[in-house]
Amino acid sequence: MGTGQVIVVMGVSGTGKTTVGRLLAAALGLPYAEGDDFHPRANVLKMASGVPLDDADRWPWLDAVGAWARGTGPGGGVVAASALKRRYRDRLRAARPATVFVHLAGDRALIGRRMAARTGHFMPTSLLDSQFAALEPLGPDERGVTVDVHGTPEEVAARALAALRALRGAH
Repeated sequence: MGTGQVIVVMGVSGTGKTTVGRLLAAALGLPYAEGDDFHPRANVLKMASGVPLDDADRWPWLDAVGAWARGTGPGGGVVAASALKRRYRDRLRAARPATVFVHLAGDRALIGRRMAARTGHFMPTSLLDSQFAALEPLGPDERGVTVDVHGTPEEVAARALAALRALRGAH
């Protein structure tokens, strides 16, 4: 997808960022990082208790994701991170200018069903509405693609790869 490019798989909780991110990383032969692993314990506990994070909670997390992105070396990498707001994506781009976003998008009902069906994740379904309220879709000046999450993870990843290739060809 381009030397040095970091692909951030973004979107609200429950869209499949981890699964699709891992599939993209494997297909592209790039290292993968799980954005949730960069959250301090206090953030995880806050979300697990049903309280949404605010910007003050997110800045250190975004800086940690950005540090990983900077450290991926010339080959780049793939990271799953919600990156819901433009200013969060700006912060990630400041850390690694060669960043492209894959926004996994779907309707509230589908994503709610997926969240309700998953086990072992700290993010409760009760926070989904706050995630949708915070979401700022990619702007026309942001380097990235939006991919619908309907279908299997493999289908979503294939659509993401095709969209990334088309984006690369357009630049």
